[in-house]
Amino acid sequence: MRLNPAIIVAYTTPGSLAAKKATSTIPIVTGPIGDPVATGIVASLARPGGNITGQSIMAPDLSSKRLQLLKEVVPTLSLVTVLSHLTDPIGPLQVQELEQAARPMGVRLQIQRVATTDDLSAAIDAAAQGGAQGLLTTIESFFIVHRARIAELAAIHRLPTMFPVRDFVDSGGLMSYGPNTLSLYRYTSVQVDKILKGAKPADLPVEQPTKIEFIINLKAAKALSLPIPPSILARADEVIE
Repeated sequence: MRLNPAIIVAYTTPGSLAAKKATSTIPIVTGPIGDPVATGIVASLARPGGNITGQSIMAPDLSSKRLQLLKEVVPTLSLVTVLSHLTDPIGPLQVQELEQAARPMGVRLQIQRVATTDDLSAAIDAAAQGGAQGLLTTIESFFIVHRARIAELAAIHRLPTMFPVRDFVDSGGLMSYGPNTLSLYRYTSVQVDKILKGAKPADLPVEQPTKIEFIINLKAAKALSLPIPPSILARADEVIE
């Protein structure tokens, strides 16, 4: 704020909340974050109001679709561990959606609260010892930062995994279903450009993902001795071999 910038770009939900608290006059563009309405960053997606606009990395039904795809790959799936960074405001929102989706599928969820890196190993150990047949994470940046470690621990315990973005699959995870994050980050610059040319953040809708991709890592599947049905492979946007 002391630098008096023309515009502020904020990444992550906590970062965006901090920027909002700092100023109500300088325009703010959020990078792809969680649910900006539920977390109080903007008034609505269509009409953000105030001095903030940006993007959301979440869209309706994405969490439930991830669980559905994992169930299709592992038909006997009955217990799934969900790692969630519940101190992030978007964590509980995703857990709630997963819980609503799990009941009709006959799947029980074991929610593991992860707050620090030291919790990861203990949480995944508990998942395996508790009889989990699959592992999901919610989409907080904490998990993206530690994606390689999560994929490694899940592989050690032979847990099929479904993740929210492809970064996890590139790091050894089994599957991901979610937005193409590169396209989202690129669009941040488009919104910045519009504001610098005179547009008001209040009038620029918060953009939701339009490009959703399903990625499968066949190398990880083979390591788990897990056959991926041809019907699932045919629906994948990319298969890593």
